[in-house]
Amino acid sequence: MQPPPPDIQQTHVVTQFVHDSPLIACRFEPQGLFVFSTAEDNKIQRWELAGGRKTVLAGHDSWVWCLGATADGQTLLSGGGDGRLIWWPCAAETPVPARTIEAHQGWVRCLTLSPNGQQVATGGNDRIVRVWNLADGSIAQEFAGHEVPVYSLLWHPGGQSLLSGDLRGNVKQWDLATAAVARAFDAKALHSFNGGQQVDFGGVRGMALSPDGKYFACAGLYKAENPFGAVLEPLVLLFEWESQKLVQQHIAEGLKGPMWRVQYLADGTLVGVMGGSSGGFLLFWKPDQAKEVHRFGLPTLARDMDLHPDGLQIATSHSDKHLRLSTLAMKPAQAAG
Repeated sequence: MQPPPPDIQQTHVVTQFVHDSPLIACRFEPQGLFVFSTAEDNKIQRWELAGGRKTVLAGHDSWVWCLGATADGQTLLSGGGDGRLIWWPCAAETPVPARTIEAHQGWVRCLTLSPNGQQVATGGNDRIVRVWNLADGSIAQEFAGHEVPVYSLLWHPGGQSLLSGDLRGNVKQWDLATAAVARAFDAKALHSFNGGQQVDFGGVRGMALSPDGKYFACAGLYKAENPFGAVLEPLVLLFEWESQKLVQQHIAEGLKGPMWRVQYLADGTLVGVMGGSSGGFLLFWKPDQAKEVHRFGLPTLARDMDLHPDGLQIATSHSDKHLRLSTLAMKPAQAAG
């Protein structure tokens, strides 16, 4: 039986899992059996979607900023503020690190797995992008070219290129065959420098490519008048992939806080999560409209999100120690009617 198509107007929270510490990142395991989160106690939590049983994974000495799981559901990868990249057995009764490598000097901020399932790319505060072989943890490639920390990564589904976005809004498309920058996207609208506070702020916090390959979205923030005071607004820059032309700026009027991540639904709707002084929201955009077509208010500030393989469930991690699962399907009572 095919699941119903996404209905963003019906978005609602269906499940909540509670940890002992504020949560940071979250990712579904591609087989749909587990959802993982990370917390300020330096631990990773594995939640069974059927029943909600929690298993704690300990191996990092700092906050874990990024997660990713292989398509076969066998291996979880985690990157932390301790500079480590750790391999974990996803489904083990009591998971312990299978491999640990010193991946970066400083934070590992982002990771992404290759479409062929053989490699993982990482980016960090040391301004380097590295590609690792999953089979043995050996380094396959290294890309140096960013002048500031690397905030986000996206492996093109074709497998031949890797995109990296940094603090100043520079996006580089690396040709993996030649190890050279093939193209660059200008997302500098997502960066600001505050002279009074002497701080660079913003960055490309998330990237996504539309299902039809036509659009490339870069998420973050703008209007950062007082970064430390959270006076800033969410912004998504929408580029036409082939021409690299900026065709849309997705905004959310009246909301204060950064966009932390964006992903595409199967119908081409872009969904993103923001969290800041306005609270937490899931925002939905169509490519031909600047303003969101729907906003769903989450109970508290959100820090990350991920889309379930079924395309209908969204996990969000929150500062109030909750991992929440929302669905885009109709509520049971309405479906019955």
